[in-house]
Amino acid sequence: MYLDFTDEQRAFAEAVTDFCKREAGTRQRRDELTDGGRHAHNQALYQKLADLGWLEVALGERMVDTCLFLEHTAYGMAPIGGFATSSIVAGAIQRFGSPAQKAAVLGGVAAGRTYAIAMSEPEAGSDVAALACRAEAADGRGYVIDGQKTWCSNAHFADAILLVARTSGGPGEHEGLTMLLVPADAAGLRISGIDTMGGREVNDLYFTGCAVPADAVVGTAGQGWRQLMAGLNLERLILAALMLGTARRAFDDVLTYVRDRRQFGRPIGSFQALRHRIADLATEIECCKLLVYRTAALVDRDPSRVLPRESSMVKLKTTEVAREVALAGMQMMGGYGYATEYDMERHVRAALVSTVYGGTSEIQRDIIGKTYGL
Repeated sequence: MYLDFTDEQRAFAEAVTDFCKREAGTRQRRDELTDGGRHAHNQALYQKLADLGWLEVALGERMVDTCLFLEHTAYGMAPIGGFATSSIVAGAIQRFGSPAQKAAVLGGVAAGRTYAIAMSEPEAGSDVAALACRAEAADGRGYVIDGQKTWCSNAHFADAILLVARTSGGPGEHEGLTMLLVPADAAGLRISGIDTMGGREVNDLYFTGCAVPADAVVGTAGQGWRQLMAGLNLERLILAALMLGTARRAFDDVLTYVRDRRQFGRPIGSFQALRHRIADLATEIECCKLLVYRTAALVDRDPSRVLPRESSMVKLKTTEVAREVALAGMQMMGGYGYATEYDMERHVRAALVSTVYGGTSEIQRDIIGKTYGL
């Protein structure tokens, strides 16, 4: 039932696949679009998707469609890293934004503009209640923000940043957190890139007397924690769908290699050790596909329902499998899997970090355990 896609959905997935092949289908072309893999987002390519109307999939109420887009663009290695964070921000604005915010942000996403979300801090990662970056009320005229955020994906090319800051209370309290929409070029905000294995993807944000108007608040002041929890389905499904596409691509790349590579007079994939490994990986990917689209179907059935167990399961399973597939692919390809001439090392970098961002695998396991009363 979970993979019973409509004819329209199948046609959409095929169109996305064809677009990726045409626009980013070779290693040479992807290197041109990403400056040799140093950038995860190419705005010109992203704008083409906006012009086709496809970015509006982030604004609809069908999570299955969003997952199809994410899976197939990840499989096609299209450098549109800004879509995932923009979708997460769009979801928050759809649920809690004012009419003006909805017009600006949702219209911006459809038009090809990008957005980022800032939660983590140097001393607050998995423990969101420990957030200390403060936004102080300024005599009814708005808020003044001071503090630091870190590991903020895509802030360096975003139009605006959805900031989660403390407007009351202190570290350790879930109450008193507030969502604020901050322009990326706001006075008092400095964005500094962090060098990583994946190139320029994440940033430190430094707020020093950064003033925003009262209408920058998204939803209700002090209710940021509850608003974050309402977006768990979306965020974790987005990450899972991306890694499903990455896992499938890593699998297909290594499958091609073991079919073609010959040692001892025959293709290495014909040896039982590798043949069984391929079988195990294929089975794991199929399990992930079922889990992603089953969870997406549950969300579509009741978008207001929070699914902590299912959303944590899908994020945990799919990112862990993507890591397993990529590392196994590198092992089976030997030195070629490690060489930058091939895509496998990129798959490894993408998959490794996926078990960390959006809530680590350890945090997902803890959440799942708690849903069973443990």
